[in-house]
Amino acid sequence: MITFDDTNQKDPRIILDEESAPAIIKVVGVGGGGCNALNRMIEAGVKGVEFIAVNTDGQALRACKAPVRIQLITPNGHGKALGAGCNPDAAHQAALDRTDELIEHLENADMVFIAAGMGGGTGTGASPVIGGLARDAGALTVAVVTKPFAFEGPRKARIADKGIEELRRCVDTLISVPNSRLLQMVSPAMSVRDAFLLADEALRQGVQGISDIINETGIINRDFADIEKVMRGGGMALMGIGVGSGEHRAIEAAQQAFSSPLLEEASLEGAQRVLVNFCGGPDTTIAEINDAAEYINKRCAEDCLFLFGYAQRDDFAGKIQVTVVATGFGESAEDTTAPRPAERPRSREEQRPAATAVSSPFLAGGLPPDYGINVGNISDLDVPTYLRRQMD
Repeated sequence: MITFDDTNQKDPRIILDEESAPAIIKVVGVGGGGCNALNRMIEAGVKGVEFIAVNTDGQALRACKAPVRIQLITPNGHGKALGAGCNPDAAHQAALDRTDELIEHLENADMVFIAAGMGGGTGTGASPVIGGLARDAGALTVAVVTKPFAFEGPRKARIADKGIEELRRCVDTLISVPNSRLLQMVSPAMSVRDAFLLADEALRQGVQGISDIINETGIINRDFADIEKVMRGGGMALMGIGVGSGEHRAIEAAQQAFSSPLLEEASLEGAQRVLVNFCGGPDTTIAEINDAAEYINKRCAEDCLFLFGYAQRDDFAGKIQVTVVATGFGESAEDTTAPRPAERPRSREEQRPAATAVSSPFLAGGLPPDYGINVGNISDLDVPTYLRRQMD
């Protein structure tokens, strides 16, 4: 509901009630890679979001700039914050042990991003727990994760794939970025340190590319409801960001978006929901936007839901940025009209997990046999609703 205060006719004001307040967006960095990505976002001045860091490594957590930091203690850590030892099962259990604290910081969120590097312990093991809690609380839940570099070995790649599959079942939408694809776009002389910073930057782009659409008011405006329509229950997603300058800047930006590391090596043709948002300066022409939008539209399914937005910023004079988000792969066209509605936000008592017995999802799903660490069956645990649903 919107009410108007007309007491001063020269200065009419719109008073927004609580229901009209901006969307509450929280970004949870999980593990070393996720916390590094939070630092990158904070340094880059990402606005309109709340940052939460979650890690088993106390030293790394203290170095994170996020205002909220949640320490996870693994079962084999003897009460100390020593990390997960590349063991997703230990991190998974540690997150379950902190369920109440995690729920406390996730509640009231309209949207929750989970940023993590997959293939290690904490990001791989704790992210599904956090994603499930956020989604069960009714938040639109989007995971943006990186896959390991090829030089990190096949075992880590297999663990990452298993973790991504587990996480995909616990969130609305998942965007995965292969680190090896990032290397294809830079000089071979890049240092190892800079390569990992590039992975952090990819996570930042994935989160900020979406949050900016929600937080910035556009001439052709796209808001949280539009993002929700595209991403609620979207499954695996593709995302691309491109920036162009010069005479053909709009087409150049669109082409860059389609070669973006965030898009992986896949096509938009199977997507049933596509959101395209342009950001340009005061000098951007309608012809430029039309040509670029047409370029993108031709590469999408003919009957897909295609949402278009345009925002203008003075600091974008001479350049144009385009962000493409595509979901709904494998859906029929009819499915795009009614994504899964948000669940009713529930009280703390309603969200509290019921005690039951379950094995770790990583063991149950068959982690690589050479993983080397097995915590056995985990019984008498507090298990979130999303895990109980998977067991049914």
